[in-house]
Amino acid sequence: MAECPAINTSPLIFLTKGGFLHLLQIVSPEIIVPQTVAQEIQAYGQTDVTAMALATTSWLVEVVTPSVPAIIQSWDLGAGESAVLTWAYVNTGTEVILDDLAARRCAIALGIPVRGTLGIVLTAKQRGVIPAARPVIEQLRLCGMYLSDQVINQALILVGE
Repeated sequence: MAECPAINTSPLIFLTKGGFLHLLQIVSPEIIVPQTVAQEIQAYGQTDVTAMALATTSWLVEVVTPSVPAIIQSWDLGAGESAVLTWAYVNTGTEVILDDLAARRCAIALGIPVRGTLGIVLTAKQRGVIPAARPVIEQLRLCGMYLSDQVINQALILVGE
């Protein structure tokens, strides 16, 4: 069995702010949160909704990540993205949950399975956890997640909407 997926800051923020954090458990009963990602979230303060969720959700498992290998450093990504990718690189078979395009390209180049916030929503729809993906996507957009109309429409076609 593959390791629990590792998540980056932005998907965690969008899903928490949108009220959809529970959708992560469709992918795995536990989600790895590298310490660097946790620190980025905690920097928003103790009253931030995502920081509170991180502190009180037992299945969000904070881990210390090893040093970022040169192959990932060469992509010049953010600290959170690099930590998530490092965790997956060291723990073969681990999926990463990332929205950043450059980080997603790095994951693909390294053979690391990758899914974004949109992918979580589409999986929830496919598995019948949510009745429709569009309202969830629209709520996530209101929380600051950027997706073009074209990407959304193509994604909704994949789930029959």
